[in-house]
Amino acid sequence: MSEKMKRAFAFTAIILGFFMALLDTTIVNIALPEMTTYFGGGVAEISWVMNGYNLAFAVFILTASRLADQFGRRKVFLIGITLFTVTSLLAGFAPSLEVLIGLRVIQGLAGAIIVPVTIPLTTTTFPKEMHSAIIGIWGAVSGLAAASGPALGGVLTENLNWQWIFFVNVPLGVLSLILTPMFIRESKDVSAGRRVDLAGTLFITGSMFCFVYGLIRVDDWGWTSSAILLLFAAGLLSLLLFLYAERKGAEPMLPLELMKIKAFNGAALTLLIVGAGLMNISLLTTFFMTRIMGMTELKAGLILSMLAIGSTLTSAVSGPLSGKYGSRWFAAGGVVVMAGATYSLGGLTSASPVSGILLRLALAGIGIGLTMAPVMSAAVRNVPEEKVGISSGVINMTKALGSVLGVAIIVTSLQQNLDDKARAARSSAVQMVRNDAKLLPPVKEALMASLQGAGSGDSAEAASLPSPESAAAAVGSQLHAAASKLAPEERAALEQSAQGQMRETEALVGRIGREMKEAAVKGFSRTFALAGLLLLPGILFALISDRARRRSEGAIPASEKGTLL
Repeated sequence: MSEKMKRAFAFTAIILGFFMALLDTTIVNIALPEMTTYFGGGVAEISWVMNGYNLAFAVFILTASRLADQFGRRKVFLIGITLFTVTSLLAGFAPSLEVLIGLRVIQGLAGAIIVPVTIPLTTTTFPKEMHSAIIGIWGAVSGLAAASGPALGGVLTENLNWQWIFFVNVPLGVLSLILTPMFIRESKDVSAGRRVDLAGTLFITGSMFCFVYGLIRVDDWGWTSSAILLLFAAGLLSLLLFLYAERKGAEPMLPLELMKIKAFNGAALTLLIVGAGLMNISLLTTFFMTRIMGMTELKAGLILSMLAIGSTLTSAVSGPLSGKYGSRWFAAGGVVVMAGATYSLGGLTSASPVSGILLRLALAGIGIGLTMAPVMSAAVRNVPEEKVGISSGVINMTKALGSVLGVAIIVTSLQQNLDDKARAARSSAVQMVRNDAKLLPPVKEALMASLQGAGSGDSAEAASLPSPESAAAAVGSQLHAAASKLAPEERAALEQSAQGQMRETEALVGRIGREMKEAAVKGFSRTFALAGLLLLPGILFALISDRARRRSEGAIPASEKGTLL
């Protein structure tokens, strides 16, 4: 077999493992309602099927990178693939929600083992001149996996059942397990000792747990609650202790000299911002399509896959070009496109055509593709070759942290914006009822009582109000019930007016519903605008994510790479 074919099979094994680990960060979301029906329980409990994976993934990713550098990347990769495949199979047969959540936590640990070693395995499989092109493909797969999760999850759940979102991983994992020992050679950081940095591992694990768990619980407890503040303080203290331990340790898990490489820091910070931006686009757009436009989760997931298409196509081109011309301007331009596309999503209305959503998502995907692959390529290019493994761990950890941070900020903002707009809409609606000269006082009182209980948080949507028809029917029933207690003459007069009261109620509730929905649209619009603004610091970070190129310069010479002095 030719060397070219061996590399192709090796890369296939790497990509299969990488794809299923990233896919599982988003594929589960769309199946949560069906899982709730199957297992019972509430939203708070079922959300840990998603949160458990993301928490374990973010917490363990740096430790897994270091262990792979020390004891062999192929060996650790095989452990991760085996663990992920087995837990995927078991998750499909989970007898209870508690067992499923436990298996998802183990899956998250396995994903944290798989993802960071894929870059060093890739760079040791291919010659240096191919690294930018190959990492471009790696970036394309990254975007495809994350953005296609909702669509694939929706298709599997709709046509089979929720168990298949886990079973689908099994053949991918088995194929990767077959190909890996056959075509991937072992590699490790030859400068890394065999002694495990227990202090560093303990402190960075504790720090990431406190930060990520705190961000997950922000929506429940609030940013200023004592529990959240205590978690963030503990996370910061653990991070400081980690840095101290790494500075003093003889064999630190994270050589702090990496932090002196400006381009590497820029790449990590860019991925922090872009990770948050990608999650915000997916989350907000999905919520808008399902809750404002009334789409099914499956349809929304399929539309959202346009994000993956734009990202995949662009990454395959931007990766190789960034190796030739440098990553800075590609990445900065990509963040600009992402920010613009995110802001433009705020212009959607409940009646927007699907083509308008697809266009905006395609632009966002192009921005992601212009950013991800070049930044990952720059991160690898600007560190010493033997430190690619731990560097991959750092940048993947910051990207995962960015995703959780983005969700925490944007969910809080969305809730606040919906509340603000709904409050104003309710006040206007109450005034409309009071000023209606055709409604009888009892009908007005009933409508105003209904309005007082509607429109808080998610219920800012028009769906939180009764439909105009059901409101009119309820008014008719109330009037007929009241008429039965009156004298014959009064009863006849009231029943005669019932039809007019019902028609007026139906028309008025219809107008109020449209105002409430418009209020929710404005709440989403403000939140999309904030999500776009939060991406802007990524432009500055992208500009320092790679070394500036001289005109006559092609690829960065090895002598100019970051060194550990």
